[in-house]
Amino acid sequence: MTHESTAQFDVIVIGGGVAGLSAALFTARHGLETLSIDAGGSILRRNAHLENVPGFPVGVDGRRFLDLLKEQADRAGASYQEGTVTGLERLADTFAVETDTMQYQTEYAIAATKNEVDYLEDVDGVGIVDRGKTFVDTDERGRTGIAGLYAAGRLAGKPHQAAVCAGHGAEVGVTILEDHDRPFYHDWVAPDGYFTDRGRDLPPGCEEIDAAERERRAEASRAVMQEHFAEPHPGEQLTHPSLSE
Repeated sequence: MTHESTAQFDVIVIGGGVAGLSAALFTARHGLETLSIDAGGSILRRNAHLENVPGFPVGVDGRRFLDLLKEQADRAGASYQEGTVTGLERLADTFAVETDTMQYQTEYAIAATKNEVDYLEDVDGVGIVDRGKTFVDTDERGRTGIAGLYAAGRLAGKPHQAAVCAGHGAEVGVTILEDHDRPFYHDWVAPDGYFTDRGRDLPPGCEEIDAAERERRAEASRAVMQEHFAEPHPGEQLTHPSLSE
């Protein structure tokens, strides 16, 4: 792997499914320059109708759900690049990430590619577990045996449920913020004066808004959701690769 003319990021997320996009949302929103590299293979593109996701009482189109997550990460400031990661290498204090067309350098890397581990097999210190499917050995917060390298969602052995994998991606994102010593508290947008009128400083990661701003955000939220759900998803319904051969 060569390392000339590499683009620099704080965080590179390998995989654009629910775990990867959720992780990218948290790291980008809290000021780390984040890139999601997606080969386009999320299994949710094959799902006919996604059930068991909190907030959708009669389910949601899996492709729509991914689109919403991607838009949320975009709005948070994450960058997105289509591509397949072909190699990852630990340098002195960063990682070199190579795709089929580009080279990148990053302080933190998150592997979120379901069961794809080819790009990790030559990385010393990464534990690969074979249980019929391949997984990456991590602690409960998604840390691998290499500082700065994490795994999220199904690749980290989490149950095959979209809600669980999205939650674990978010947890890995928060773990990076903690490991990076960001002033992270939690996402909490409170009514004006919720903290300050009680003589408390506004905690990091929190925000107070007045009634007018609250209504503006509520209206923006309604408008975006109406736009997304006004018509059926236009994308192609994918199926298992073996059925299309």
